[in-house]
Amino acid sequence: MKKMTNMTHIEGVIYEHKLEVKESGPNSQNPGTKFISGTIDIATDNAGINIVPVHFTYVTEKTKKGSTNATYTTLMNIIDGKYGTIMANGKENAAKLRIDSALGLNEFYSDRNGKEELVSAKRNEGGFVHLADSLNEDENTRNTFTCDMLITNVSIKEADEEKNLPEKAIVKGAIFDFRNSLLPIEFSAINPKAIAYFESLEASNTNPTFTKVWGRQVSETITRTITEESAFGEDSVREVKTSRKDFVITGASKEPYEWDSEDTITANELAEAITARETYLATIKQRQDEYKASQGANVAAPSNSGFNF
Repeated sequence: MKKMTNMTHIEGVIYEHKLEVKESGPNSQNPGTKFISGTIDIATDNAGINIVPVHFTYVTEKTKKGSTNATYTTLMNIIDGKYGTIMANGKENAAKLRIDSALGLNEFYSDRNGKEELVSAKRNEGGFVHLADSLNEDENTRNTFTCDMLITNVSIKEADEEKNLPEKAIVKGAIFDFRNSLLPIEFSAINPKAIAYFESLEASNTNPTFTKVWGRQVSETITRTITEESAFGEDSVREVKTSRKDFVITGASKEPYEWDSEDTITANELAEAITARETYLATIKQRQDEYKASQGANVAAPSNSGFNF
């Protein structure tokens, strides 16, 4: 399997953060190691509406080579308040950051209506953090993603005029992380030409399309004012907030990669990646069940019913 492309670029002003300094436990690979974990929310637009989170799982003070970890230093400066945030210090005093990250999945099993279901949420995972003196003038370049994607399904979601949401294509398939582990994922395409293009691929589980896609991350809360006229007296006025989170494809390679090729990825390599993911999900389930058992909760039997992205 070739080294897959999976990268995101986030730049903007720090909106707020939920970073913490922790210490690895006695059963970890490096017990007693201090590390930073948590999330930074970045306002990527000048209006401060598009708030994109970046998550950090394990950032240590030193790199594997023993040198100072610049990302750890930057995150610690945010925790200590040396770099301000919009929520704590106001927009004028908030620090500007550039973060080169990658797409990952935050996955866990959740009880829903008496049935345990896998929750799989896209997020920017880790990367390099740099203090910025200025931001790119083009806001559309501040919240981007680029991924090699194996497309297996394209469906159309009709427009929702009440919520002011346009018609879009849901492009489903998989991307890969830096270990080339398979990550089931879906993106959106809103441009009518993009919708027509992805529909024309006729991609399926038996006839996937392997290509490079790129686009923008949308994570905004829009407030709408609704006025209801009264038969007499004052009209009824209320505000309705709508959250919109989406990964919108804005471009794709003119020529897709060759599928089932040793130069890209073979069907056998994909099958191996799917098997590895099934094992990974079973491990997540087992750990969660063990934790529930330690808390005295009822434990459901581990589920490994196959994989279908």
